[in-house]
Amino acid sequence: MHDSLISYINRYSGVPLNAQEEDLVRRMFSFKRLKKRQYFLQQGEVCKYFCFIVSGAMRQYSTDEKGAEHVIQLGIETWWMGDRESIVRQTPSKYDIDAWENCELLTINHADTVYLLDQIPSVRKMLQLMEEKNSIANQKRLNSTISLAADSRYAEFVKEYPNFVQRFPQHIIASYLGITKETLSRVRRGAML
Repeated sequence: MHDSLISYINRYSGVPLNAQEEDLVRRMFSFKRLKKRQYFLQQGEVCKYFCFIVSGAMRQYSTDEKGAEHVIQLGIETWWMGDRESIVRQTPSKYDIDAWENCELLTINHADTVYLLDQIPSVRKMLQLMEEKNSIANQKRLNSTISLAADSRYAEFVKEYPNFVQRFPQHIIASYLGITKETLSRVRRGAML
């Protein structure tokens, strides 16, 4: 179960873990299963864990006063999920995170994350590179949302995340892109012509 995480850390950091470090990672991360539509985190709760997705698909979203869902993040195998603001500041989350498919996860709390960062340079390097990549992705997404038409946003999404198109239904992808599902249907029809 932990092999995919260890492989991820080794690949991402470029510095392989030694046997002692691997053992520490295995001890710090706990295994958890979620069934489809089961919550990992509910709005109003304080987020206690980050999770590494071993298998399955998840989404992070908020729900407005009219009941409409606004997808903030999607994740599949080897992606991370959690509400960083809630876990770091120990404040109630504004988001729900649930399993879109049955999931197998490896979870870690914030204190253990900090401990691993202090103990294992590869984990620290991995987190630094993840932060950089995440910051760039968020910047690109924000720019796309405020400056591109729906067809261009969808084309970028398909290019950047081709596996997501197969794993999530249109209404979830539309919400992630900030467009209606009807607009996404028109965009997809236009792309097929």
